Amino acid sequence: MGEIFAWRKRNFWSIINSIRLVATRLCVKAHCGKLIMQIDLDVYDRKILALLQEDASLSSAQIAEQVGLSQSPCWRRIQRLKDEGVIRRQVALLDRKKIGLNTQIFAEVKLNAHGRSNFTEFTDAIRGFPEVLECYVLMGSVDFLLRIVTPDIEAYERFFFEKLSLVPGI
Repeated sequence: MGEIFAWRKRNFWSIINSIRLVATRLCVKAHCGKLIMQIDLDVYDRKILALLQEDASLSSAQIAEQVGLSQSPCWRRIQRLKDEGVIRRQVALLDRKKIGLNTQIFAEVKLNAHGRSNFTEFTDAIRGFPEVLECYVLMGSVDFLLRIVTPDIEAYERFFFEKLSLVPGI
């Protein structure tokens, strides 16, 4: 019994290490979905990215201290990650309730037709709506999932009837 457990444990860690190796490769893709380049990320790069995802306002000195590098190599790594497009931008995440956006809705959208022009027309229209924070393309019976925030349900109803429902192709 001990041998089976030892084999399973070794096999488990072998799988985990394989997953870690795969996780070190990050595919950077263009918006059209074609592979541009594949970037190898080492342990330091992954630690830097994890820290920046938690708090993008950290200085390179603070990050260097936490990942175990000196400041200059850490700064160069951050710059390389920016230059290669791994870090696309740094943003501030707002507390939507503190700025009066108390209602969050996830809306499923199905297009009447599925041509490239329909897709483009819909996404162009959605980009112009500040109420839509995120738009995901889905597969299956629904084409898009929208994350919408408004001050209240009445504001969402106005948004729906005065903007979203008027987008051609829905």
